[in-house]
Amino acid sequence: MRAPIAIALDVPTLLQATTYTQQLAGHVAMIKVGLQSYLRDGNPGTLQIKENLQGAELFLDLKLHDIPQTVAGAVKSIKQLNPDVLTVHAVGGSEMLKAAVETAGDIDIAAVTILTSLTQSDVSVFSDHQIADLVQRLAESAVNAGCRAIVCSPHEVKQVRAVVGDQIRLIVPGVRMPADAADDQRRIATPAQTVAAGADILVMGRSILGSSTPIEQIAKVVQSIEAR
Repeated sequence: MRAPIAIALDVPTLLQATTYTQQLAGHVAMIKVGLQSYLRDGNPGTLQIKENLQGAELFLDLKLHDIPQTVAGAVKSIKQLNPDVLTVHAVGGSEMLKAAVETAGDIDIAAVTILTSLTQSDVSVFSDHQIADLVQRLAESAVNAGCRAIVCSPHEVKQVRAVVGDQIRLIVPGVRMPADAADDQRRIATPAQTVAAGADILVMGRSILGSSTPIEQIAKVVQSIEAR
């Protein structure tokens, strides 16, 4: 059984990205290509990743955010890669989200709510709401627009799950093993805590790729979830 993990390929070179994909894709649910990799390697590099997925899903994490027409055009440009999941920012509004969904076809549009690097003081610059309430509102809006997945921090998973139901996938970054450093993430939790709250997919990069034995580290994550 595959671990409910999206491996974040935020690594310095395409060679490293393809090597990790070849090594780990058979063990996890998703391989995540983010801005660092996509802007460096483009469609050709992403296609190399895709050739080595071994049945894992391709999660293209570009966090699109612009006017509806521009986002629809961007999604159309991405369709040749045929990722399984593509991210857009939920704060782009319902019309932008609808434009992405309508253009995406079979691609699942995942709405990113509030980044895990942000705290309440950061959010207060543009909203009077508490983060959890804002995330819930954004998630509801995204689902109403047709998004089939939501990205939120571990701290909001339970609240989001309660309002979006079981058919919407919750993809959750900010997941750390107990001994891991938080790095630039602020709203974090362990794999066991995050799955217990209702997450479907745990986005993990440094926790696994920083290990000298990443396959064993994946197994430890799974064991920690099963032991909860």
